[in-house]
Amino acid sequence: MSTVSPEAAAASPERLRLTEIFLSLQGESRSIGWPTVFVRLTGCPLRCQYCDTAYAFHGGQWWDFDAILDEVARYGARHVCVTGGEPLAQKRCVELLRRLCDEGYEVSLETSGAIDIGAVDLRVSRVLDIKTPGSGEVERNLWSNLPLLTAHDQVKFVICSREDYEWAKGVVASQRLAETCDVLFSPSFSQVDPSALADWIVADRVPVRFQLQLHKILWNDEPGR
Repeated sequence: MSTVSPEAAAASPERLRLTEIFLSLQGESRSIGWPTVFVRLTGCPLRCQYCDTAYAFHGGQWWDFDAILDEVARYGARHVCVTGGEPLAQKRCVELLRRLCDEGYEVSLETSGAIDIGAVDLRVSRVLDIKTPGSGEVERNLWSNLPLLTAHDQVKFVICSREDYEWAKGVVASQRLAETCDVLFSPSFSQVDPSALADWIVADRVPVRFQLQLHKILWNDEPGR
């Protein structure tokens, strides 16, 4: 971890501000269930009404890349997830992702979809969270990201209501997302009954994967688990 002044750390091209690094099971996405090292970057320009990581909006500490890589290696896991906050809000995140890939990890990036993903290494599985109207941040969606998606990537919709479900279903159809990559529908915790969302998907035969957040089932979403 960096011990230099905040000013010097911010000026360095080899440092990022982090909230935490920890080992847990991946709770969502295509890699659900795998032991995964989570690298949580600090800061986010969005304020989704259901956010469960608001503690990562501010604070954090400066880490240099070598210290991050050493800490990740210490856990001995093959999967690494770079998350936030919004990790791409720190431009140097792109370099960290490349270095993690170079080290041979299976790397995923959890991003809001509000920032251009074009510079992200294609070896990274980019999990793009398209914001629904119920999130309160639908205007922040950067639709130019969609043509950049590949079969290695994933798209996630957090569903807050039946209206959100209908909206998301329309986006999947109009953008033909299921033809490009995995599409995930997840119920917003405490806002949509998971059984209801599952029934809607089955009834409408929507070509998406239903998912529940495993970490909330196992540990009640305790930070750092």
